[in-house]
Amino acid sequence: MSAVADAAVVAGLDAWRELPRRHQPTWPDADAVGRVSGELASLPPLVFAGEADVLTAHLGAAGRGEAFLLQGGDCAETFAEATADNIRNKIKTILQMAVVLTYGGSLPVIKMGRMAGQYAKPRSSDDETRDGVTLPAYRGDAVNAYAFTPAERVPDPRRLVEAYHRSAATLNLIRAFTTGGFADLRRVHEWNRGFTANPAYARYEEVAGDIDRAMRFMAACGADFDALRTVEFFASHEALLLDYERPLTRIDSRTGTPYDCSAHFLWIGERTRQIDGAHVDFLSRVRNPVGVKLGPTTTADDALALMDRLNPNDVPGRLTFITRMGASRIRDTLPPLLEKVTASGRPVTWVSDPMHGNTITSASGFKTRRFDDVLDEVRGFFEAHRSVGSVPGGLHVELTGDDVTEVLGGSEAIDDDGLARRYETLVDPRLNHQQSLEMAFLVAEMIRGS
Repeated sequence: MSAVADAAVVAGLDAWRELPRRHQPTWPDADAVGRVSGELASLPPLVFAGEADVLTAHLGAAGRGEAFLLQGGDCAETFAEATADNIRNKIKTILQMAVVLTYGGSLPVIKMGRMAGQYAKPRSSDDETRDGVTLPAYRGDAVNAYAFTPAERVPDPRRLVEAYHRSAATLNLIRAFTTGGFADLRRVHEWNRGFTANPAYARYEEVAGDIDRAMRFMAACGADFDALRTVEFFASHEALLLDYERPLTRIDSRTGTPYDCSAHFLWIGERTRQIDGAHVDFLSRVRNPVGVKLGPTTTADDALALMDRLNPNDVPGRLTFITRMGASRIRDTLPPLLEKVTASGRPVTWVSDPMHGNTITSASGFKTRRFDDVLDEVRGFFEAHRSVGSVPGGLHVELTGDDVTEVLGGSEAIDDDGLARRYETLVDPRLNHQQSLEMAFLVAEMIRGS
C-alpha cells in the first residue's frame, strides 16, 4: 500500500471524531486523554491480526450451520476481580458448557470470552443521585470507580491504561490455561460428570453418560487425546470507549488494513448502533469480525443498513447480529428480521443474547433476571430460525464461574430472599456456575431438536 493510501486509511480511522458519539465519558482534561492515547498507541497489541482472521472464518462457519458460537463472561469486568482464580473459573465454566454443546449439536463450538477488555458499560443517565448528592454515573472501571465519592466518580483517562494492563494479564492467563492441559477434553468431561452427580441435576446425567460412552469409543478407536489437550479461545468486548479502541488499532503489515488489536471480536451495543454514529463508522473501518446488538425495536431495514455499512463486501463471518429481544417479544419481533435478511442472500451469523431483554427488579429491590425467561428467549430464538429456515449460530450470555446468587430460579431454586446471599455484580446480574451448566444441557437439547 502506498504512503498516500496509508495516510488515507489512518485519516479514515479518525472520522468518528466528527460524528455523533453516544455514551462516552466527559473527560475533565483533554490533554490528559491525548497523553494516554499516545501511551496506548505505543504499547504492544493485545491480539494479532491473524488470530482475528481465524475467528472470522470460524464465525462464517457458524453462520452456515457448520459451527456454534459460545460467548460468555461478566457483564462488566472489574480490576479487583481480574485474579487468576476468577479467570480460571470463567474459562472452566465456558469449557464445560462447550463440551455439552459440542455433543448436543455434533458441531465444533467456538469458545469466546466477554473477557480481557469488558471494563466499560453504557449508562442510561450521565449522573447518579443518592440522598440528595449527584455525581457522575459509574461507567465501568476503565472510566471511574464504583465508590460513590466525588474523587472516585470523576472520569480518569489513566484508567484506560490500567484496563490495557489488566487485559494483557488476563489474556496471558487465558493462553496458559487453554494450552497447558487445563482444557484437556477428558478433564473437562470429568468436571461435568461431577456436576450431574448432584441429585439436583440428575436429569442431565443421561447426556453426560452419552458423552462418556462417546469418549470411550474414541479411546478404543485410538483417538489422539493429546491433540485435545488444547483449545482455541478468543477474547471479545463491547467497543464502547473509542478513546481506548482507536489507539489500540494497528495497520497490519500483511494486508495494509487496520485491525482493532484490543480484542479478536468487538461488538456495538444496542444504544450505540446508529448508522450515522461514531461507533458504526469506526468499526466499519477495521477488519476484525464485529457484532451488533439488535433489540426489539430493530427493523429489517435497520439490519440491512447495518450490513451495508459494516460488511459491504459480504465476507462470511465478518458480521454477527446478536439479538436481545426479551422472552415475551422474540417470537413476534425476530422472524420479520430473519425473513428479510435471509431473503437478501447475504452472509450474517445470528446469535442469541437472552440476558439483556429480560432484566427485572425483584420485590426486594435487586436488579435480576429469571432463569426461565432466559431459557425461553433462547427457545424462541431457535423456534424463529426454524420457522424461517435460517441458522441459529450461537449463544451470548453473561455468566461467572462463581456461586453467586444474582439470577432467580434454576434447579437451585434461587428465590427473592436468596438473592441477598451472594449478590456481587456492580452492573447486571449473571448466571452462576451451576446455572450456566444447566443452560448448556438445556440448549444442547434445543440444538438437537432444531
